[in-house]
Amino acid sequence: MDTAAPPRLTVIGTGYLGATHAVCMASLGFEVLGVDVDADKIAKLASGQVPFFEPGLPELLAKTLESGRLRFTTSYAEAAEFGDVHFICVGTPQMPGSDACDISYVDAAVGALAPHLTRRALVVGKSTVPVGTAARLTHTVRELAPAGEEVELAWNPEFLREGYAVDDTLRPDRLVFGVASEWARERLTAAFRPVIDAGTPVVVTDLATAELVKVAANSFLATKISYINAMAEVCEATGADVSDLAAALAHDDRIGGRFLQPGLGFGGGCLPKDIRAFAHRAEEIGVGQAVSFLREVDAINRRRRSRTVDLVRELLGGRLDGKRIACLGAAFKPNSDDIRDAPALDVARTMHGLGAYVRVYDPAALDNARRAYPELRYGSSALDVARDADVVVLLTEWAEFRQIDPEAMAKVTAHRRIVDGRHALDPEVWRAAGWEYRALGRSWPDDRRGGH
Repeated sequence: MDTAAPPRLTVIGTGYLGATHAVCMASLGFEVLGVDVDADKIAKLASGQVPFFEPGLPELLAKTLESGRLRFTTSYAEAAEFGDVHFICVGTPQMPGSDACDISYVDAAVGALAPHLTRRALVVGKSTVPVGTAARLTHTVRELAPAGEEVELAWNPEFLREGYAVDDTLRPDRLVFGVASEWARERLTAAFRPVIDAGTPVVVTDLATAELVKVAANSFLATKISYINAMAEVCEATGADVSDLAAALAHDDRIGGRFLQPGLGFGGGCLPKDIRAFAHRAEEIGVGQAVSFLREVDAINRRRRSRTVDLVRELLGGRLDGKRIACLGAAFKPNSDDIRDAPALDVARTMHGLGAYVRVYDPAALDNARRAYPELRYGSSALDVARDADVVVLLTEWAEFRQIDPEAMAKVTAHRRIVDGRHALDPEVWRAAGWEYRALGRSWPDDRRGGH
């Protein structure tokens, strides 16, 4: 089966995950058809416009469209006729008013595709779903598809990092194939042949394990981030320095230094909703106690936001109302325009609500921020929003913010005060330039240590 002609691929859902997957698979030489119910989104992609910020993707979209290997449609009938392997890449957001995962878009995509499947095909879920979803959808597909049991379901979780999604698709650190048959494994292997031939490890497992891998990975990552931020709380109470603590821990190869970066915490469309949905699903199936720690991981993360506001308030003598505050960053992370559950905007909105005059700048996320939070004020650059500011607050660790010259910034601000919410700046450099510098979990010169 692997030596046959490469399978033709469809990608159902052309949001962040789907558009990236479709473009990258076409760049590897596959014939790909992107499918979405949103005709406007399809028209934009077909004309070469990427509807979100992702480095490297616009250039790759233009190249694959020109090659003829990538097309887009709103027709599920066309998709079923075209494709041998159908990737489901729709969103699974948090349900309003609940920690549960909303899988209605996955159900809708499968329900729309399956009635058109008249020959042997593989339907592959990539969306992050509660464990048990794939088993249920297997029955749905076979009930609805004219080809019946000739249609199989597999799960292939995605591990994209926003800002690095192209590289993560073309050169992933692993592929996970959740399959129920050898035929499904062969079809998935054929669908990823160039990636596998480049040396990518493949983990072949059952459907339930493949569903769990993504939420387990995100939960571990979230726990590591919240752990060092819990240590920051301890450091603040004791006069210790969390940056030195993290540096010492990083030398232990059982722990490692990656994501042991103290600060404002995580946000975005994956980690927060995934750990909440995982805890919710675990409770549903009777093993809630096993992952109850995730509730505290979430709580620690949320506390970082209010503690950052407290730091700003302390630096301003206890009052925010009437103060001019420059916020550097709106996206939940650098190299992205994603503002879903963005800690930066949460902090900015809180300070605005407490009466501060807040101005926000972000290199990529300003349009999204303006649409979502029109009550905030925005500027055209870091120096623009810092003009006459009583305090500058770094909230997203963009490279351009790391490179700001403290002297240049001082020329436009009313006072030399900065809160580094991401531990992205060198405190000694800023203090040498006369700035009052604060960061979560870090001692200041007037503490008993007299350290950093």
